[in-house]
Amino acid sequence: MKNQAAWLTEAKAKPLKVGDAEYYTPGADEVLIKNSALGINPVDWSIIYEKFPNVIGTDVAGEIVEVGKDVTHLKKGQRVIGHCVGLMTNDPKDGAFQLYSICKESNVAPIPDSLSFERATVLPLALSTAACGLYQENLLGLPLPAKGTKPNGKMLLVYGGSSSVGTVAIQLAIGSGFDVVSTASKHNLEYVKSLGAKAVVDHHSTNLVDQLVQALEGGTFAGGFDSICTDDTLKTCVEVAERFGGGKLALTKPGAGGDMGKNVTGSSMYAATIAVQSPAVAEGVWGKWVPGALADGTLQAKPDPIVIEGGLAKCQEAVDRHKQGVSAAKVVVKL
Repeated sequence: MKNQAAWLTEAKAKPLKVGDAEYYTPGADEVLIKNSALGINPVDWSIIYEKFPNVIGTDVAGEIVEVGKDVTHLKKGQRVIGHCVGLMTNDPKDGAFQLYSICKESNVAPIPDSLSFERATVLPLALSTAACGLYQENLLGLPLPAKGTKPNGKMLLVYGGSSSVGTVAIQLAIGSGFDVVSTASKHNLEYVKSLGAKAVVDHHSTNLVDQLVQALEGGTFAGGFDSICTDDTLKTCVEVAERFGGGKLALTKPGAGGDMGKNVTGSSMYAATIAVQSPAVAEGVWGKWVPGALADGTLQAKPDPIVIEGGLAKCQEAVDRHKQGVSAAKVVVKL
């Protein structure tokens, strides 16, 4: 078999250069995926890599072509999504922007035949990020999602519900029994409601904190998940938490957190570490919940993809398109 990649040849090099790559052999707990679609994320243009040449990208959807000797829950020929962890390893085999990528079994889930690769590949990094923030003990520490979970009377704030991470965080939290109050721009309110949020507030509202507090008063405040994590969004989340006497905040901005106000603490997440630091969380989300939730529609593959066709040669165009900004959408490359 022959592999090719869209190589990052040096820091901030542009354009990505398509060339030959190794055809990798999966390790004991890994699978090799023949990619059919790749998702684009902000980290693809905002993170400075440490090793060159390298293969960037985190989101893949395709078919398993090889499995490691210790893999038990996946098999050759399955249609899957996978979260590549090259951001953590700095190893080209763990990057997404190539024809064949390595993923750990714990970061891979089967997808139903009815779900296209282009739509499915919007999920992987968002799934791992949301799972870290919601379920890791040092973050919100919520109970894992499970089929048939009943509402528990607790309320969670998810700031930025139309973002890819916010979209998944809402659905995961509902799967864990929580009611969700979220924010979005006016033109995305209905989209976020369609994900199952109990209430959605226009983030441009002049009385945003008051509206969020009012919506959250329908149950016990369980904390907040800030999927945007700017100074303004963080300030809003802190003010909301303070109105309920304090609480925990999960933050998507690396390095954010600490003592943030009266009885309010925040911690940031690093999605690539989910399998290493929290194997029970990875198994509970990726292994146990995602396959069934995708099959029965509990988990929607959202936001909608903006599909760019043309294979690896279009990866740079896709990154540039994403950098221009997207709203309730995610840029995807079809291979």
